[in-house]
Amino acid sequence: MEMNDSIHPNYVKYDLPDADIILYNSFFTKTESDLLYKSLIENIKWEQHEITIFGKIMNQPRLTAFYGDNNKDYSYSGIRLKPIAWNEDLMLIKSRLEKTTNETFSSVLLNYYRDGRDSMGWHADDEKELGKNPVIASVSFGSTRKFQLKHNSRKDVKKIDIDLSHGSFLLMKGTTQHHWKHQIPKSTKSIAPRINLTFRLIV
Repeated sequence: MEMNDSIHPNYVKYDLPDADIILYNSFFTKTESDLLYKSLIENIKWEQHEITIFGKIMNQPRLTAFYGDNNKDYSYSGIRLKPIAWNEDLMLIKSRLEKTTNETFSSVLLNYYRDGRDSMGWHADDEKELGKNPVIASVSFGSTRKFQLKHNSRKDVKKIDIDLSHGSFLLMKGTTQHHWKHQIPKSTKSIAPRINLTFRLIV
């Protein structure tokens, strides 16, 4: 699949304290997004890991996969992941992101939200493997889901809601992961599936 690298998408830069966040809507065309969405569902090696919450073992409320450079393991929530080798789709997405951001990414964590009951709780991407001030490039395909952010300490700063739509790209860098947490909340609405890919550099 070839991508149109001539696209210069509109973007929104959020004016938030202690954060550097930019949203690119329609970063991928609808045709690109439709093709990638279908291919990722069919070709990614999806898994469902167990996690322990308050002493109780349960399945993660979503499917996941981890791809990247073969010497870059990653750990979060008590799960240690060994990367699967990059495939063509992921390399194409990675190339577009690196060209736009002038950053380098060594891995991608994929999350497959099958419906509104699948979710991601409050957290920050601040694991030690990501180093200081990690750059997180988050790409979404499929149904629009609400992405929420809240400041760790400033009660005067309101919680932020961002709709991540089909083909969008959210860039988080600077001190964002040190001062803010984010989540994908559950929804009682009937929501079609969504895939999210978060590219990062493991140091």
